[in-house]
Amino acid sequence: MKRLAVMKRKVNRQKLILIWKRKIVVVIILGFCFVSLVMMQQQQQSPFARILSLRPRFAPLPKLAFLFIARNRLPLDILWDSFFKGEENRFSVFVHSRPGFLFNKATTRSVHFLNRQLNNSIQVDWGQASMIEAERILLRHALMDPFNKRFVFLSDSCIPLYNFSYTYDYIMSTPTSFVDSFADTKEGRYNPRMNPVIPVYNWRKGSQWAVLTRGHAGVVVNDTTVFPMFKRHCKRRSLPEFWRDRPLPADASKEHNCIPDEHYVQTLLAQEGLEGEITRRSLTHSSWDLSSSKDRERRGWHPVTYKFSDATPMLIQKIKDIDNIYYETEYRREWCSSKGKPAACFLFARKFTRPAAVRLLNMSVLGA
Repeated sequence: MKRLAVMKRKVNRQKLILIWKRKIVVVIILGFCFVSLVMMQQQQQSPFARILSLRPRFAPLPKLAFLFIARNRLPLDILWDSFFKGEENRFSVFVHSRPGFLFNKATTRSVHFLNRQLNNSIQVDWGQASMIEAERILLRHALMDPFNKRFVFLSDSCIPLYNFSYTYDYIMSTPTSFVDSFADTKEGRYNPRMNPVIPVYNWRKGSQWAVLTRGHAGVVVNDTTVFPMFKRHCKRRSLPEFWRDRPLPADASKEHNCIPDEHYVQTLLAQEGLEGEITRRSLTHSSWDLSSSKDRERRGWHPVTYKFSDATPMLIQKIKDIDNIYYETEYRREWCSSKGKPAACFLFARKFTRPAAVRLLNMSVLGA
């Protein structure tokens, strides 16, 4: 019996040793697995850390939003297609055309304009507040993209004078908006009925072809004070060709001749105390030399239209060489600059016909 008890204790001790050996093996294996897992995680973290360190390089670039106001199609789409090509991550396009007009393969030959029409466009009449509303609609759509940082208004007859990279750097490097704006003292444009909502000392005039920062674009779309006053009291003088559509004026010479899109953005920014944040010139060149016009009453209503015969390298170079602007009503001359250095005054020009634009494109005089 005694011998049997000794044998049982010996067997139990061996079992216990075996159990502990197994536990030790399990602990070693688990430890090895843990160390291996840690090492694998460290190896995985290394490239991830490198990606994080490179993250700013892959961040979306700030974009230029090109806002076109068109009657129907864009006759200069081929020229703009050449301008945009290869820069797809640095711009966006929005087109306000007549209601129902679609930019498809039948109406444009540029992929950059396909389906870029607004689905809530309105009928726009020249010299009416509807032009302002079209601009506001364009801005509302463009502001939905948080990467749109600058907003360029263009007509369907505008051309770019330089290549995309130069245009992009020029605009993005300037922290202000480009808004042609000067105090308008000529009688007949300001309607006293706007006072006191819009006092006469905030009344401004300039070109509608502005380039706005994101902050100023937000001011325009959120305006609930100045725009309603423009709709009621800023109207162009009646022209004989339009009298058949409305009652004859008692005395057309006494009508206020207010063209809304030439006053709205300028006056709004003055109202908001933001004139210190604008560069007071347009980046779009227009020629108002209408001395040859036979109709003296119509001189000054519209800028010169450049046709096929006008579209020469000399014309484009002449516009590019302009380096200052003289404002007669304020007796001041402004020398144009960019990044603190002298620069050309204009990046775009109008009004060009399709034959003129195609000729310039074929001569390769644009984009330098």
